[in-house]
Amino acid sequence: MKILLDECVDQRLAPEIRGHAVTTVPQMGWASIKNGELLHRAEREFDVFITVDRNLAFQQNIPKFQIAVILLHASSNRLDDLQVLVPILLESIGTAPKGQVTHVRL
Repeated sequence: MKILLDECVDQRLAPEIRGHAVTTVPQMGWASIKNGELLHRAEREFDVFITVDRNLAFQQNIPKFQIAVILLHASSNRLDDLQVLVPILLESIGTAPKGQVTHVRL
């Protein structure tokens, strides 16, 4: 799967998402782009968008986008706090439906 990692997620998490092609928002040159435009661009090139932005689902009409959104629920966006979610995240990637938010938490 082609995965886009939001800029609010520690980029060092990317290598932990094994078996998938992971790119970050800054690598795409899309830093500071508003969420609506970001999702619009992402759905053209990626299968899954991973974020820690809990407001995203309230600010955007996710069903209109043809990309799966995975929301990581951690105590912070620090790498240590995100790494514990990796096993659950890896299980969720293959089943996360497009146009919906999949919540990953302990």
